[in-house]
Amino acid sequence: MSQNQIDILKRALAREKAARKQAEKILESKADELYVANQKLEKSYLELEAILNKTDSQLQGVFENIVDAYVIMDLMGNILKMNDAAVSLLGFDNSKVDFNLLDMAHPDEMQRVAQSFKALLINGTLTDFHLKIITQEKVEKLVHINASIIYDNGEAVAAQGIVRDITEMNSLQIQKEKLLEKLEKSNNELQEYAHIVSHDLKSPLRSIDALVNWIKEDNQDKLDETSLQNFDLIETTLEKMEQLISDVLMYSSVGAETLEKQIVDLDALVTDLKTILFVPEHVSISVLNTLPKIEGEKVKLQQLFQNLISNAIKFIDKKVGLVEVDVKDNGTHYQFLIKDNGIGIEEKFHDKIFKIFHTLNKSKDSTGIGLSIVKKIVDLHEGDIWLESKPNIGTTFFFTLKK
Repeated sequence: MSQNQIDILKRALAREKAARKQAEKILESKADELYVANQKLEKSYLELEAILNKTDSQLQGVFENIVDAYVIMDLMGNILKMNDAAVSLLGFDNSKVDFNLLDMAHPDEMQRVAQSFKALLINGTLTDFHLKIITQEKVEKLVHINASIIYDNGEAVAAQGIVRDITEMNSLQIQKEKLLEKLEKSNNELQEYAHIVSHDLKSPLRSIDALVNWIKEDNQDKLDETSLQNFDLIETTLEKMEQLISDVLMYSSVGAETLEKQIVDLDALVTDLKTILFVPEHVSISVLNTLPKIEGEKVKLQQLFQNLISNAIKFIDKKVGLVEVDVKDNGTHYQFLIKDNGIGIEEKFHDKIFKIFHTLNKSKDSTGIGLSIVKKIVDLHEGDIWLESKPNIGTTFFFTLKK
């Protein structure tokens, strides 16, 4: 081999050694990078595992602390998991023995259970389902169920349900319905009784009134002034008693007789009342704004405005009497006011005047029932009533009626 060939081989060997060292350096650098990446990956895995464990623990806590019974079952109705509330409600514990949904259904409910479970599988949800069950202690209960299908990648794998015991609630609802039925019957009987009593009481009063008049006429020249005054007092008392009987009958009728509701033009209604009511010459009635049309019972609404306006007129003691009627829109309700410049009412009586038989002025024209009727009518139209008043200045009654 010539010297020239030897030199070529030496140079090739040197290049190979240099390339190998370069490759070793590159491999060493990549190995370091891989090691660092591996360390980071391992750290991330540990962190992810910790998060998953924490999340699973949290979910388990949620599962166990749901107030209502929570049940998970397979698509055949076999119970897979249940929380403590479910164990307490049903009496069954799937951690000790396997059981199926049908095992706790009431025998009368088997067909409904099968139909509802089929609907759940088809629709994916089941809501407001009521079911009679038999607990392991053989106690019959009524439960409310909301259920849904659990999916994995679009495929149904299980079902879950929230079960609530409504046995007591249902029992209370039945009692409520019975009480309402009984109350309605009692109200009807009371209404009928009120009409009978009203008729039976008025008849002897009219007879007494007639007898008093006959005695007065037959003895006109024989009776002194005191006796005639006593007879007048008897007649006044009889009139008041008859009015009281009529008012009691009216009060008992409000709410008992439900008339057909209609659209009532309150502006026209109050205009008509102004021509019907006795309004002294020194009293004026002003409607400040156009009153609305509302849905209600016309007769009762007329009673409402008539009572309040006539009351306002009755207790005006000024030389110039003013009665104002106004309204404003409160959204869901209209708010009305009827204001006068009469004798006023002391604040200590404001809560009492709406009570039946409570009157502040002992007169033959007042039985203490008018404002009780007013409040009852306002209540029937889902409103409120209150007043503002100052003695010797006047009174303003406010009331609301639902639109």
